[in-house]
Amino acid sequence: MILFKKEKEVIELIEKHADKVKECVVTSLSTLKAYLGGDIATAKKLARQVDNLESHADLIRHQVRDRLYGGAYMPLLREDVYKLVESLDMVANAAEKCCDAFLNQRPVIPELLKKDFLKIITVSTSVIEPLREALLCYLKGLCPVEVSRHHAKDVGLIESKVDSLDWDLTKKIFSSDLRYSHKLHLKICIEHIVTLTDKAEYAADYLEVVALKAMI
Repeated sequence: MILFKKEKEVIELIEKHADKVKECVVTSLSTLKAYLGGDIATAKKLARQVDNLESHADLIRHQVRDRLYGGAYMPLLREDVYKLVESLDMVANAAEKCCDAFLNQRPVIPELLKKDFLKIITVSTSVIEPLREALLCYLKGLCPVEVSRHHAKDVGLIESKVDSLDWDLTKKIFSSDLRYSHKLHLKICIEHIVTLTDKAEYAADYLEVVALKAMI
């Protein structure tokens, strides 16, 4: 992919956006770890950081859009480039919503389930690194398409792992002696965690489609 001045400016912004999204997701992991550990004050402080990081990522996404309107990339490519950025932004949105759900609703996580929740949260948030690598590898043109696709496939593997953890944890919850309303609340919390990985998989899948179109 040959990059000209305007395209290079867009790539720089996209890299900043990807870094901000990664920071948002990593901070969301710290937020939820603090919550599970019972440190609500720290969790609230970190959740505010997540909100700020997501807002900053949004601002950078708007800057990318403005550069594309300004003529960066060929017209047929602009939509794909922006949709890639938008799909990455949805991962940050999911991280923010997950933290907000925990801090606003204050679910009571039984001690017996805390390790399971920590595991699925940790695996889910780990998806941001291969997704970031796949996106930047492709857009910056610094590696073969196959390398970018390899990173994208790693995203899919993590999503499958999260699905498995979701299944096991849900079964464990509904096999317990908790009140049914409590079980439902915990399941909703799991869905927020899983949504992050689902959004990442969508972004990775779209990247593969864009890469395929470029090869035609």
